[in-house]
Amino acid sequence: MEQLSSTELSNQAYVLSASNDYDSYYYIKRNMDTLLASLALIFLSPVMIIIAVLIKLDSRGAVLFTQERVGARRYFKNGRVVWQVQKFRVYKFRTMVQNADSSLHQEYIKAFIEGNAEPAGPDGKVYKLTNDPRVTGVGKFLRKTSLDELPQLFNVLLGEMSLIGPRPVPVYEYERYEAWHRERLAALPGITGFWQVSGRCQVSFEEMIRMDIEYVRHQTLWLDLKILLWTIPAVVSGRGAE
Repeated sequence: MEQLSSTELSNQAYVLSASNDYDSYYYIKRNMDTLLASLALIFLSPVMIIIAVLIKLDSRGAVLFTQERVGARRYFKNGRVVWQVQKFRVYKFRTMVQNADSSLHQEYIKAFIEGNAEPAGPDGKVYKLTNDPRVTGVGKFLRKTSLDELPQLFNVLLGEMSLIGPRPVPVYEYERYEAWHRERLAALPGITGFWQVSGRCQVSFEEMIRMDIEYVRHQTLWLDLKILLWTIPAVVSGRGAE
């Protein structure tokens, strides 16, 4: 499959609104993101240091893993809110062996999008690559508890992500999207979101897309706060995480 260049990505934009009604929402949301992400980094810094030490003790390689993902940025054009697709680097704690080959995940994503992926997991309901030989011992725990996502708080401070929003996807996943799938990009990508607390790897690809589009079309501060609160029991239960 031919890969999209950065120029081709930046030429893809989507109209979300014909007015400026969301101005106050995005302003308040951005300030809330900055405040909460800063506080979280301060209070969770001891936990992050412990995680970094455990990763180093468990396997060779860097503590952090970065990957190019696809998200979007918001701007105005002719009185309309437009979301322009862009690439950026996402930060995570490394959960795999150093320099792990991504081809295994790429093949799974292809099958998932095409509807050919079989659900796995202990209850046979998880749409995720399970028993991945690339994942380290510590990595399994970090994934189960979602602690590997903590470094994305820096992406939030940089304005590349929000606390709440559709997840940013690898370039090779975006390249397989159909036109209607791309509406899910009409929001700043998030650390957690409607899909994560409602279905998290327990629904099909198209159901996941519909959940994200539902969020994109009905974004409010109240919905964001509810998702933030729903994230706590979802993480504690480990639902859909492997």
